[in-house]
Amino acid sequence: IRKSINKAFLKVKPNRTQIETFKKNIVTLFDRIDESESEEFHKNIISEFFKNTYYTPGHYINTRGRADLVIHSGKDTSTPVGVLFEVKKPGNRSEMPSADNLKSKAFYELILYYLRERLIGKNISIKYLVITNIYEWFIFSSADFERIIAGNTKLVEQFTDFENSRLADSTTDFFYKNIARPFVNEIDTEICVTHFDIR
Repeated sequence: IRKSINKAFLKVKPNRTQIETFKKNIVTLFDRIDESESEEFHKNIISEFFKNTYYTPGHYINTRGRADLVIHSGKDTSTPVGVLFEVKKPGNRSEMPSADNLKSKAFYELILYYLRERLIGKNISIKYLVITNIYEWFIFSSADFERIIAGNTKLVEQFTDFENSRLADSTTDFFYKNIARPFVNEIDTEICVTHFDIR
């Protein structure tokens, strides 16, 4: 984590009120986890945590299109999305990446959300992309996604064909299995990720 934090942030001292707010809200977040509940349920408690801890009233947080959760760079939906999330429920380990292997449905979904937001939405303001199940967090810088994903001509062409229903199927599962997975398997460059387990 320390390697990925901008050095300027290390000089900012949080005040006691911010620390106490975080402590109270993280306990509330953990208390609300219910592994028998749906992914939707867990998206909502993550959203509440962010709103109550950091982002209200300066940033609007909600779903956007098919993206599980987004944080806008301003107070309403007219401002660009700055952070994209793929959220899994805590018990869903099979679709989560691991610290040494990003190949997972969650990562493929994040690629699709990113391409839609970046290429269709023409959003150049995305700063971070996140995969989480509340316990584990995988945080990516958009710079890598811009270079490796949006900068890949073949992937962009396949994505465009997929979005325009010019391929054999138009379901998201088709995209994950036939476009995203082969693309990720062929990546020969490193994707930097900040990973931590908050437990």
